[in-house]
Amino acid sequence: MISEQQISQVIGATAVDRAGDKLGKVGEIYLDDETGRPEWATINTGLFGTRETFIPLAQAELSGDRLRFPYDKATVKDAPQVDDENGHLSPEEEAALYRYYGLATSGPTAADAVTADVGTTGRRDADGDGIYDDVQDRVVGRDTSGPTTDDAMTRSEERLHVGTERVATGRARLRKYIVTENQTVTVPVSREEVRLETEPITDANIGNAMDGPAISEEEHEVVLHAERPVVAKEAVPVERVRLDTTTVTEQQTVSDEIRKEQIELDTDGVQDRR
Repeated sequence: MISEQQISQVIGATAVDRAGDKLGKVGEIYLDDETGRPEWATINTGLFGTRETFIPLAQAELSGDRLRFPYDKATVKDAPQVDDENGHLSPEEEAALYRYYGLATSGPTAADAVTADVGTTGRRDADGDGIYDDVQDRVVGRDTSGPTTDDAMTRSEERLHVGTERVATGRARLRKYIVTENQTVTVPVSREEVRLETEPITDANIGNAMDGPAISEEEHEVVLHAERPVVAKEAVPVERVRLDTTTVTEQQTVSDEIRKEQIELDTDGVQDRR
């Protein structure tokens, strides 16, 4: 259990789960309306700490700058989200959180947020204006400097922290398919043709000329040959194709609204005397 005196140490501490894994930074502490005791803590989680998650302080333990909770990281991550624009938990919201974390509540109470070093027990918002009063009903400042702490006021403003994340934007794939085209090739072919040749009778061929009967009928046959084109196909590798990626850097402008505090002087009608 976190006491009222430990609130200033708890705000900004590193929250860890029961295994010691980091959950985030403690943003705000919510006090019970009836008892003024610290009841809930918000943990800044998500990208750049933009998401706030409520965790009960009933079993939390503070050790140095680490606040340990008896829950695992997944349980905290899936906790119900509460729209906390007015710094106050309604009884219904608080009951839903109690049910989620398996805790019992004694009645329909609610809690208010505090982001300061409170130091005074029994603090409550008696008039419902969002400003916490101490036991003497004096207004107490919300931050570490204010009208009841010292003579200075802290002015804060929001700043943009922009980063990048890697996301999938599309897919590219290689697909191989078959197309058919006509290819014409000219190839030389040869053929045999018959022609008639005559030669005179000489001493060299007189023997062949006189072989056989003097007068007879004969036939001589010659086989003619010709070439014709023969087509054969074979598949041969011609090239390799692969996918590759290249990184292109471009400038993008990001804009968002930020809040900043302004401080003005109110003299309540008192004239400046030099």
